[in-house]
Amino acid sequence: MARPLPDILPAPWPADLPAPPARTDEAVTRAAELLASGGLVAIPTETVYGLAADALDADAVDRIFAAKGRPATNPLIVHVADTAMARSLAADWPQAAELITASLWPGPVTVIVPRGPRIPDNVTAGGPTVALRCPEHRLTRRLIATLGRPLAAPSANRSMQLSPTTAGHVLEGLGNRIDLILDGGPCGRGIESTVVDCTTDPPRILRPGPITRAELEAAIGRPVVDVTAADDDAKSAAVRSPGMLPRHYAPKTPLEVSATAAERVEELVQAGKRIAWLTAQIDDPRVRSLAASRDLLVVPMPADPAAFATSLYATLHAIDRRSLDRIIIDAPPDTDAWRAVTDRLSRATKA
Repeated sequence: MARPLPDILPAPWPADLPAPPARTDEAVTRAAELLASGGLVAIPTETVYGLAADALDADAVDRIFAAKGRPATNPLIVHVADTAMARSLAADWPQAAELITASLWPGPVTVIVPRGPRIPDNVTAGGPTVALRCPEHRLTRRLIATLGRPLAAPSANRSMQLSPTTAGHVLEGLGNRIDLILDGGPCGRGIESTVVDCTTDPPRILRPGPITRAELEAAIGRPVVDVTAADDDAKSAAVRSPGMLPRHYAPKTPLEVSATAAERVEELVQAGKRIAWLTAQIDDPRVRSLAASRDLLVVPMPADPAAFATSLYATLHAIDRRSLDRIIIDAPPDTDAWRAVTDRLSRATKA
């Protein structure tokens, strides 16, 4: 007999309330009880929804890998309620981690530090380091504090597919593979956290995200290296950090990033293909001309990198429902501010 679909528990927490409404606290308590019994709960964060299990329960963590179809070689991020919990999970706390967390936690940045003995092997893919994050989303921090234990929580989607930014995306992607979805509303950042390896000197960005290199350098007062997929160090970085697989964050519809998007769109439309074109150049006369084609869906996108990141996955989820032939996206500017978006798009385009 098939398992039932998970309940979706609405858990609103208005910004002007210092404590959550009673109904939300009841939802948090139920989620904590499920996690304490080895269950899987999809949780909201400011980046994307995570698929959470008790990070200190190896059997529960195994369920994450099974539900996602995730390779055991791909480590997980451990979410904590505060810095004190993070330090209790580390064998050492490097100065870079101290400076980054003091300045940027709670927030969308993950620090990699030497792994302490409490962390099961499967969380770190057997490696000597652990990735730790204190989320900005206060509902998730309250859940962790209620449970009193850290949560292993990769994105709540099948491996390599689009990350979810709403509870509905989670349900579509994972269905009855999980036990509960805690609905905290749409994710505000919309793209996965920045990951920084604090065990090296200088520290290395292994995955770009909402926190930029400039922000990290301001926090620690010295340079940070940005490891890219083209770097020789990227292969070793993949063992330490999630999100380093060549193909990742991919919609079902084939996706292309083009520096000459208008020409590529025109070529595909003339070939009889049904296309979605994500562009910030909505007032360009050529965009307006091509938009008249009934085989082309023009999707206006923000010109600001943070706003673009927030809307990217939700937009791609919506396009996937249309069963189109191709998605074309204008190539982002080659700047640090767009680094995270460029990284996600480059991984989504790989076969």
